This record gives sequence, C-alpha cells and structure tokens, in this order.
Amino acid sequence: MATVNQNIKYLRKLRGWTQEEFARKINIKRSLLGAYEEERAEPNYEVLETVSDIFKVTIDDLLRKDLSESKGSYLAKRRQLKMAVEKNVIHFVPVKAAAGYLNGYADPEFIDELNTFTLPMLTGGSYRAFEIWGDSMLPTPSGSVVIGEKVESLDEVKNNNPYIVLSKSEGIVYKRIVKNTRQKNKLTLQSDNPVYQPYQVNAEDLLEIWSAELVITKVNQLQRWDVGNLAGMVSSLQSQVNSLKKKMN
Repeated sequence: MATVNQNIKYLRKLRGWTQEEFARKINIKRSLLGAYEEERAEPNYEVLETVSDIFKVTIDDLLRKDLSESKGSYLAKRRQLKMAVEKNVIHFVPVKAAAGYLNGYADPEFIDELNTFTLPMLTGGSYRAFEIWGDSMLPTPSGSVVIGEKVESLDEVKNNNPYIVLSKSEGIVYKRIVKNTRQKNKLTLQSDNPVYQPYQVNAEDLLEIWSAELVITKVNQLQRWDVGNLAGMVSSLQSQVNSLKKKMN
C-alpha cells in the first residue's frame, strides 16, 4: 500500500471515524475514500490539503512518512513536544467528535489530536471538556462546554452531583448520578430538567466518569426562569426524588 493511502486510513481510524463520516469531512464520496484506502486511486491535492488541515500534519509527511510508526513519527514527536511544554492541558471533545471519542478515549494518539486549552483556576488534576447537546440539563443550555475532573473509582462519586458519564449503552451524557443503595452494580442518571425521567446504567458498562467542575456558556444562551417555572421544577423534582427513594428502599 502506498504511504499516502496507508496514512489516510490510519488517521481515519485514529479518530474512530467510519468511512462515511470521514468522507463527509473531506467532501468526497465514501466509495472514493474506500478506493484511496484500498490503493485503487490516489488522492488529489485538494483532498491532501483538507486531510493536512484536519490532522495538523504536512502534505509532505502524508506523502512520504509512515505516520503509524510508534517511534520517530511526526505525531509521536509532536506529542512529546506538547507534553514537555504544556501543563494542565484540557482536551476538548465537541459533539461532532463524540462518536470517535467512544472508540478512542483510551488511545493517547486519538486524545492528542483533540483541540486543547488551559484555565488558570484548574490545576493539579486531570481535566477534560465536553460539549453537551439538548435540554435535559436545563438551565444549563445546549451547546455549553462542561469541564470535568477524572473520577478514578465509583467510590469517589458523590451522590446527586453532576457528572459527564461515558458508557457503552448511553455514550456520552451529562447527568446527576444517584447511587442505588440496594443495587450497587447500577447507577441512576437524573436530569435537571424534570421533563426527562431518570434511568439506570450498569456499573460494568461505564467507561469513564468526569466530575463536573465548570460550565462555559455563551451569555445570550443563559436560560431565564420566572418564579412559576422554578416552583414547577421544584415540585416535579421532589416527586421524582420521592419515587426514587421508594424504589431504592
């Protein structure tokens, strides 16, 4: 397989994208991407330029270097450089990268390709930022970025606190975790928006848990609630809590 064809396939798999997903990102048909990866066609300059921009590698490296090599590769060198000069880096997982993150969350090379930023008020921990979508955690609006600190054990989870939960069954969700005293192998995920009913996940399906520490939201997206709305939410939440207590007892 030609080096450029091998690199295109390697970089796609590094992000956990299907051929259909990657083809859309580089504005070609899936069948043409398949032809590239199977060495039945050579990518033109426009495709190489787009791939180069997405993965932040040079076109020359795409054409000449085997990027899958663990030692001496462009990506390995760049990762080492970043680790040497950056501290307290927060990797950002946008909604469009959520599917890839489910496959690559434990892959250092995939994580390295995510965009990063730093915040002066967060130090000394392992943090990650996730873009959330939907209205299940209102008043936190859709499109907000939740920054979480890595939770290493279920024993560290604090009851009814908000977390980013990564699981095999539900993907990436932002919810409050309610511990089940009777079934320790199950966790209840609760939304702040009372319209959404709580549901359970099996502890064995959990891949990662991140304790929500900060929320970044655009000012014009902040929700405004009147007294009537708040009273209705409180009443609904109380009913759901009582219902949960009955089930757990």
